[in-house]
Amino acid sequence: MAKRLVSVWQPYFLASKDRDAVLDAAGELEDLGYTRIWFSAGFQDGVPARFREILDGTKSIGVAPGILSIWHSDPADVAAFVADAEQAHPGRFLLGLGTSHAAIVDQQDAGQYRKPYSKMVSFLDGLDAAGVTPEQRVLAALGPRMLELSRDRSRGAHPYFIPVEHTAEARATLGPDGLLAPEVAVVLEADAERARTVAREYMTGYLTLPNYTQNLLRLGWTEADFAGGGSDQLVDALIPWGTPEQVAAGIEKHYRAGADEVTIQVLGVDRRQFPADAFRTLAAALI
Repeated sequence: MAKRLVSVWQPYFLASKDRDAVLDAAGELEDLGYTRIWFSAGFQDGVPARFREILDGTKSIGVAPGILSIWHSDPADVAAFVADAEQAHPGRFLLGLGTSHAAIVDQQDAGQYRKPYSKMVSFLDGLDAAGVTPEQRVLAALGPRMLELSRDRSRGAHPYFIPVEHTAEARATLGPDGLLAPEVAVVLEADAERARTVAREYMTGYLTLPNYTQNLLRLGWTEADFAGGGSDQLVDALIPWGTPEQVAAGIEKHYRAGADEVTIQVLGVDRRQFPADAFRTLAAALI
């Protein structure tokens, strides 16, 4: 297994309009020792310029989309971005790719979301033809077939909204060498009721998306666990909460299950706000 890496996943980096504040936040994360900054590429065409802005405004921290939707991108255009980023900042940009969700894709183009696995294979073929190597990309993989594709045609997997048992399953599929970088959302709140309320506000939308619910059902959870934003048991399995020490212990479970890099998302803040204090606290506990 690769050296343990601690990274940040935060929607702030795309949502904020304040470029200088974004670069200040990225610089602090770099100084704190975080490995990489992950955030969604959104659902416009191509790779947002914000990824390159952060690369240009920092010295060493990695940057990765978690994820870039293959329905909203062209392989040749993406490859051009990757090549440019690699030339300017060697080894610092990691391309995270995903199939997104039918509810999102079909809202923009009804009926487009068909055969997502085949679409991913085709997209990877296009990246290969344009010169993007498997080592330069990871896949947002949940189910067995996509995890196998991550192993065979990319550097590894970036699962999202998963319990620790999925991390163990993903490691078994990827083998010892593939990068495994799960996203783990956390709540720094010791009161159980308040912490679970914050977690459910985040979870409710995801529990309407079949990609996530089918994965959880496959892992042994039930439809009853999805009601009301999630049962206490599901909340606790998906979202480490509590004191900094308790949250760190929850993250450590993913490392013990086989994660190389945990990408931490702090909940309970507006998308346009950066939870600097929380990431300082977590850096002290984990890095």
